[in-house]
Amino acid sequence: MASYAKDPRCITMAEALVPLLRRSSPERAGGYGGSYQVNLDDEEAVGVGGVELIRAAMRKAARQLDWNVETIGWIGTRFGTMIALRDTREVPEVYRTAVDAAMCEQMSAAVARVSAESGEAPVLRGSVALMTQEFRAAVAEASA
Repeated sequence: MASYAKDPRCITMAEALVPLLRRSSPERAGGYGGSYQVNLDDEEAVGVGGVELIRAAMRKAARQLDWNVETIGWIGTRFGTMIALRDTREVPEVYRTAVDAAMCEQMSAAVARVSAESGEAPVLRGSVALMTQEFRAAVAEASA
């Protein structure tokens, strides 16, 4: 597998992703418990460098925040290309309540969306739809 560590596209994308990853951590959680996912059209993902470049940029940005991460990246799913990462660091007890509450809120919102009438899902803070919009904007701005 090719290394993207010194690829200028990876470096630029990682710089654009740092604030997005930072915002993905729950409020009052000390920067712990963050996760980030984008769903792109397959052609769009290839246009910005492909799954592996995007994953590498996410990992590079996460390292700048001292996160330990797991990443996934799949092209050709029924949702298009999916790329995600999550902070796997042990959450200190002082932040545990905030992280647990945020996780519960996200799960409740997901269940509500699934059980709601069909239609366009609302764009909520921390939703994949919003993260994807932010990602597109940040990459476009960084590439300009």
